[in-house]
Amino acid sequence: MKGTQLGEFEEIILLTVALLYDDAYGVAVLEELSSRLERPISLGMVHRTLQRLEEKKLLHSRFSEPIAERGGRSKRLFTITLAGDHALQQARRIRNELWDGIPKTAFDHLT
Repeated sequence: MKGTQLGEFEEIILLTVALLYDDAYGVAVLEELSSRLERPISLGMVHRTLQRLEEKKLLHSRFSEPIAERGGRSKRLFTITLAGDHALQQARRIRNELWDGIPKTAFDHLT
């Protein structure tokens, strides 16, 4: 399946969009990731990745109604597509198979 393999950050972004469900927009995704990851993330990184995932048809976006404040703007809200769900399921299956295949003694020598 060419084009559906996910990079680590793409997978994390897709998972975060799914987690935020109907409130997934750039800043909300950034805030959620910033609270969970121990590495710096910029809003530009998030926006570029959201755009790339939408180009791959793994996400869909729509604009919200303008927020109810003076000069309020619409938010670009993202939702996961069926193809995005399939890509995440494939990534999960591969990771689980790898974890399940590790011998019990593989980490015994670590202190």
